Amino acid sequence: MSAGNGSANGDGGFSFPKGPAIPKITTGAKRDNEICHDDSGPTVKATTLDELHSLQKKRSAPTTPINQSGAAFSEEERQKIQLQSISASLASLTRESGPKVVRGDPAEKKADGSTTPAYAHGQHPSIFSPALGAVSDSSLKFTHVLYNLSPAELYEQAIKYEKGSFITSNGALATLSGAKTGRAPRDKRVVRDATTEDELWWGKGSPNIEMDEHTFTVNRERAVDYLNSLEKVFVNDQFLNWDPENRIKVRIVSARAYHSLFMHNMCIRPTPEELESFGTPDFTIYNAGQFPCNRYTHYMTSSTSVDLNLSRREMVILGTQYAGEMKKGLFSVMHYLMPKRRILSLHSGCNMGKDGDVALFFGLSGTGKTTLSTDHNRYLIGDDEHCWTETGVSNIEGGCYAKCIDLSREKEPDIWNAIKFGTVLENVVFDEHTREVDYSDKSVTENTRAAYPIEFIPNAKIPCVGPHPKNVILLACDAFGVLPPVSKLNLAQTMYHFISGYTALVAGTEDGIKEPTATFSACFGAAFIMLHPTKYAAMLAEKMKTQGATGWLVNTGWSGGSYGVGNRIKLAYTRKIIDAIHSGILLNASYKKTDIFGFEIPTEIEGIPSEILDPVNSWSNKKAHNETLLKLGGLFKKNFETFANHKIGVDGKLTEEILAAGPIF
Repeated sequence: MSAGNGSANGDGGFSFPKGPAIPKITTGAKRDNEICHDDSGPTVKATTLDELHSLQKKRSAPTTPINQSGAAFSEEERQKIQLQSISASLASLTRESGPKVVRGDPAEKKADGSTTPAYAHGQHPSIFSPALGAVSDSSLKFTHVLYNLSPAELYEQAIKYEKGSFITSNGALATLSGAKTGRAPRDKRVVRDATTEDELWWGKGSPNIEMDEHTFTVNRERAVDYLNSLEKVFVNDQFLNWDPENRIKVRIVSARAYHSLFMHNMCIRPTPEELESFGTPDFTIYNAGQFPCNRYTHYMTSSTSVDLNLSRREMVILGTQYAGEMKKGLFSVMHYLMPKRRILSLHSGCNMGKDGDVALFFGLSGTGKTTLSTDHNRYLIGDDEHCWTETGVSNIEGGCYAKCIDLSREKEPDIWNAIKFGTVLENVVFDEHTREVDYSDKSVTENTRAAYPIEFIPNAKIPCVGPHPKNVILLACDAFGVLPPVSKLNLAQTMYHFISGYTALVAGTEDGIKEPTATFSACFGAAFIMLHPTKYAAMLAEKMKTQGATGWLVNTGWSGGSYGVGNRIKLAYTRKIIDAIHSGILLNASYKKTDIFGFEIPTEIEGIPSEILDPVNSWSNKKAHNETLLKLGGLFKKNFETFANHKIGVDGKLTEEILAAGPIF
């Protein structure tokens, strides 16, 4: 038997033929006290691996004096005050005080190698132990608080402890929201009490489904007990509203790194100086979404419940891990708090030209609100939620929550480029090896989303504030094909169409149905408003009148016929219309009035075929056009019956003006 150049010997080994010896390595004569090649350096100042690892992290030092005398709090005082506040937030309403809380990750080793606190109660600033009247199992344990972690820290927490968390090839954190991949509006409840009884919109058409104080307390207790039973919770202290005079302090207590990073991106991130003087929050969210509500509790219709208590300034989430519930829950809160300050809260996009001209964009899903408000020639103030104050407009949020389905670099380059390290990708599908995201894959849900800080958009205006709007643009994707591509609205018409919040969607084609379906959502965001729609409309009209803003209705839907017959209005044409609005050219155009809706429509816009400006001219079947126009007008009238009896203005005159601005047969 042979192996290479060797042969087997008798004892099962191998022998090799003798060949030339390997040449001996020789070196030059070594000089006294000289090392041939020195790669050595000073050794690390550590005697164990744990010590070495501890040297990697530099401690963040406090920078702001925050006590009343102007002197800086000591580190111990600062941490104690912070933990007292968090313990108070986590307090049960049936007990006198909150849980014992300790700052830091329970899995992170201390200098002595331990992973649990080794201090007597109250002796260390990283621990807060309230005096308890009665001893229970929960009072004997510590709840570790992971406070305002950075994106990098939250990535680590998610990857280590949350199944379904991955880093994608573009650096974003891909997560799963569990069984719920969208909001659950039928499971949202608002406490009806002496405060809200007369203030909120209740009854037919309202999104506000009532619950009583006792039921809220039961759900709050369930959420708080669940959070306190965990080894660790995430706490975010952040702001809403870029207007410093009307900023709201919010605290979010959650059980998942995914939720903490999502809110880190979506709310306004405080500076270290602002964080140290944060104090008591104005509103608190208890996100116990991994734990269900009790279905036998009064007012509960499923295992999910999203509850708002405006008197207590608290929100409780049970039975859903979909992060959008937190974002939109806070938006509902702003729809309540801001009008009390004579500030109009708006579900809109907002951008600003180089000369300071601001435009608001209202529109339901599929109307092009995000696409048209994101303009490389203009600054982005925000894409979704805004306030209109006495001094101008401000973004409520610190981030964007963009749809990802069928996302491409060509169609939405800004959103595509914003998906990078720090971004949360919800429910997307990616290649198991390369981690490249397939944005066309709907295996988990069609409602895939990306949440990222607004600074990730190159032309974002920071801070996100601007002067008073010059134009208010209402967008509709009219699949009936009878609304003009652009109409100039008077004040009453603006209010009517703002309250209506119209668009038309195409029905599913599986059963051959191609008839468009009208969709109405009051104030272009009925699911989030708290007051009657006419109150927001009256505020909008007042501000537009005072500031001289112009209202426009822009149809991004069909022309030349309904869906299936006509064609979608080209995006290039819509952009030319929007540009003409921004530049002021359309204000000086020649106009004529349409039948039924009484719109003022331009007779000519440069670069746009004149026949599409008046829908009847683009329809080959004039009779079909007139019938469809009458049908749509009837749908508007039927929808508006809900609001017709709500009187606003002196002797209800404003209501009469709004009704007169609707379709006339």
